[in-house]
Amino acid sequence: MLTTRFVDGAPNWIDVGSPDIDGAASFYGALFGWRFRSAGPDAGGYGFFQLEGEGKTVAGGVQTGPGQGPAAWTVYFQSEDARATAKAAEEAHGRVLFQPTDVMGQGHMAVLADRAGVPFGIWQPGRTKGVELAGEPGSLRWVELYTPDIAAAAAFYRRVLGLETSAPFPGGTYTCFNPDGAGDDAMFGGMVPLADDPTEAEAGPYWLPYFEVEDTDAVVEQARRLGGTVRVPATTVEGVGRTARLADPYGARFAVIRSEPPRG
Repeated sequence: MLTTRFVDGAPNWIDVGSPDIDGAASFYGALFGWRFRSAGPDAGGYGFFQLEGEGKTVAGGVQTGPGQGPAAWTVYFQSEDARATAKAAEEAHGRVLFQPTDVMGQGHMAVLADRAGVPFGIWQPGRTKGVELAGEPGSLRWVELYTPDIAAAAAFYRRVLGLETSAPFPGGTYTCFNPDGAGDDAMFGGMVPLADDPTEAEAGPYWLPYFEVEDTDAVVEQARRLGGTVRVPATTVEGVGRTARLADPYGARFAVIRSEPPRG
C-alpha cells in the first residue's frame, strides 16, 4: 500500500512535464480538485499541485520547452544517496538522464532510465520528504511498469532500488513490487509484460501512475469533456477496483482507480 510513511525504494514524489503547464493545471484542477502553486522565480517554472480543501501537496509540475520530449508523468523513488543510486543504475546497464543535483536545499534529485530506456526519478529527501498525501482520493495510489522483459526489469530494480518482487495471482504474469524486507503490505506497484497489452505495446515501455478517485466513470467522462483521451475505458478488476487509463490534453498518460475496500 502506498503511503507517506516513505521508505527507501518506494515512490515518494511524482511530477508532470507539460508544454502548457497552465493548461495542465486547469485540466487536473477540474479533474481532481488540484490547485497549482508556483515554487517561485528561482524554480524554473516548477510548481506544486495541492488538493483543494486539504492544502496538501500531491504532485509537482513544470513547463517544458522544445526538445525536452513529450508531455509525461515521472515517478520518483526514495533514495538515501542519489549519487550512489545513479551509479548503481549505470552499473546495471541503465542510464543517467539528469545527474544528481541539489534542489534548493529541499533534497537531491536525479532522472535515470532502466535497461529498457524507461525514465524514472530519484528523490533523496532533504527538507521536503515527498508528497504530503497518498492513497486517498485525488492523490497517487499505485504505479505500474510496462516493460518488454519482466525478469530483466526485476533484476534491474532489485539492484538499483533494492525492490522485491512477487506474483500475487497464481498462473498469471502480473508481478508486484515492494521495498526490501517490507513485505506484501508495503506493495506499491506492479509490472506488466508489454506484449500482453496492445494499447501499451504500441506506445512503448513506461511507468504509469494511478490516482485514487471516488467515481471512476465520472472522472472518465470529465476527462473526455476537458479534452483528454480515454486510452482504456473504465473496467472493474475483481479484488482491485474500477480502473481506467487516460491521457491529458497534451498526451501525458495516467490512470485512475476507485479501489475496492479490503475484504474483512
